[in-house]
Formats: sequence, C-alpha cells, structure tokens
Amino acid sequence: MSDRLLGKTAIITGAGNGIGQGCALMFACQGAHVIGVERDVEAAQATLKIAAQEGLDIEFEAPVDLLKPVDVTSMFERIGEKHGAVDILLNAAAFAIFNWIEDLSYEDWQTTLRGELDIVFLPTKAAWPLLKKSGQASIINFASANAYNALEGSPALAHCAGKGGVLAMTRQLAMEGAPHNIRANTISPGFIKTAATIRHLKADTSFKDMVLAKNMIQRLGEPEDIAYMAVYLASNEAGYTTGADFSVDAGATAW
Repeated sequence: MSDRLLGKTAIITGAGNGIGQGCALMFACQGAHVIGVERDVEAAQATLKIAAQEGLDIEFEAPVDLLKPVDVTSMFERIGEKHGAVDILLNAAAFAIFNWIEDLSYEDWQTTLRGELDIVFLPTKAAWPLLKKSGQASIINFASANAYNALEGSPALAHCAGKGGVLAMTRQLAMEGAPHNIRANTISPGFIKTAATIRHLKADTSFKDMVLAKNMIQRLGEPEDIAYMAVYLASNEAGYTTGADFSVDAGATAW
C-alpha cells in the first residue's frame, strides 16, 4: 500500500533529522503533500536531498523558530493561504538538556520544558483553525518511554517531565478536538537511533547495554519504526482512535 495518505496535507516539525525526517519521507511515500518545518536550513536541505534521491516531493519552511509565537503564526498563515486546510500535524521537533538534579540548573529546566512543551503547544495552537477545516484531521505528538519508566544511567529529569506533559496535553487536545473531527494521539518511542542519540552512544559505550537490558526485542530502534506507527495514526484507518498513546519501544515499558 503506497497511498494511505493520498491527498492529505501534512505538517511535520523537526523534519530535518531523526524521527521527523523518517516520518516526512514515509508520509511523502504514502501520498501526502508534506511540508517540513525546520530551524536548521542545512538539515532541511539534507532531507530534501534524500527525498529527491527517492523520487519524493517535500516542501520546506526553513528556517523557522518554533519557540517564537509570531514566527509560528506567520508560517501557518502562509500555509493556510496556499493550502487551505491541514489534515495532519506531526510535532516531532523537540530538544532537551540532560543532567542529574544536583547539576540541573533552573535555566536548563526551563529550556527543556520549552523545548518539549512550548514547541508542541505553539504549532498546535497556530494550526488549529486549519485542522478544523480538514474535517478529518490528525495530531500526532511524541511522548517517550521516559514518560513511564526511568532508565538507569540516564540523567533525564527535565526530559521525563516534559514528555509526561506531552502525554497529558494530547489527551486534552483529543477532547477539545473531537467536536471538530480532530483526533490527537501520542507515540512513545523507546531508544531510537538518531544523530543525537548516536553521539550519546559513542560518548558512553555502556549505555547501549543498559538500553538493551530493558528491551524485549534486542536491537535499537530506527526512525522508520516510529514512522510506520505515525502513518497509521495519520490515516483514515485510525478514524476511531484518539486520546491514546502507542508505545513503540521494543517492549521496554511492558516489563
């Protein structure tokens, strides 16, 4: 099946790398018109290069700072003028500062919560009128296995708080969106190989063993593992699915 998202307009934040890039490429492969959003122009160009190699067409808004309300509002006004409605909003952009509580400054705590929560709230608020126009819209946000379980050896206090907040926020969005035929769900990935996580693995060679000790499936995740679930949630197949969270974590939170 290669047309599960045919005719849908999808906005994907953080589409320049990692999970966002994997979802952007797979959504385009499934027939969606993908508009990637990225603050890093070089990262956006890297995704465009891969898309061209695979014969896929992806549009980009870059650079865009998703923590500046004026910039986010202006971007969605442009998208609305060009495309009318938005059928899918996938909020993959995020950033966090990892440190133990004894070493985590209040400024780093606030920075992480902005990079986990505000970066979801602002695009969703700006996109809301366009999602209402769709008649069958889907919001996909990303929580984390860290919203459920602490991972030994991972100094992720602020990240855990932020992702727990995404879980709660998305349930509320599901309730508020239901009268407008807007569904909202979360995916909670386990450890996924991205540029950032690979750097961490290289810096701490024992961390992979700690991750796999939690996993039932003995491998690390790939962005495509998450993108397959995202395609389902974005498609009409998930028309009766909202307010739910889907763990894609090799069974790490099932113990």
